[in-house]
Amino acid sequence: MPANIEIKARIASVQALLPIARALSDDDHLPLIHQDDTFFRVPEGRLKLRVFGDGSGELIHYRREDAQGPKRSDYVLTPAPEPAGMREVLARGLGVLGRVRKTRILVLVGHTRVHLDQVEGLGDFMELEVVLQPGQTEAEGHAIAGDLMRQLGVAPGDLVRGAYLDLLLARDGG
Repeated sequence: MPANIEIKARIASVQALLPIARALSDDDHLPLIHQDDTFFRVPEGRLKLRVFGDGSGELIHYRREDAQGPKRSDYVLTPAPEPAGMREVLARGLGVLGRVRKTRILVLVGHTRVHLDQVEGLGDFMELEVVLQPGQTEAEGHAIAGDLMRQLGVAPGDLVRGAYLDLLLARDGG
């Protein structure tokens, strides 16, 4: 099962952090990705339907500790060729927890995905996803995440616990 070591941090500005992240990357292609994530009620982990700006989608289930620092996330995903219909079926069968809409700039730094996110209703954030390679330990993933945090100027006090959905629900009193 694929796994990442992840961190999420509040940042002052996507535009301010973009040149620093870009300088760490060997890739000049920085896609701008529009995502609309609907989260559903499930007994374990999180289940979300992600719909992209072009109308394509994917269904993702993941497990991740809601810790503030680097943490392991294991996940499985599958394409969702009819995301509007799938959203309706899942909403009726499971119930909706909430929706998160964001615009993301993806910067690749080695095997790490640096996401610079503007989240509707929350502001600007940065996520690191250190994609663990076969045979790579969690400790190595943690070390990579910590090193990138330092290079990007992310302080421990900037780290966020949980998911964007949790922040939205807390903001709305839910």
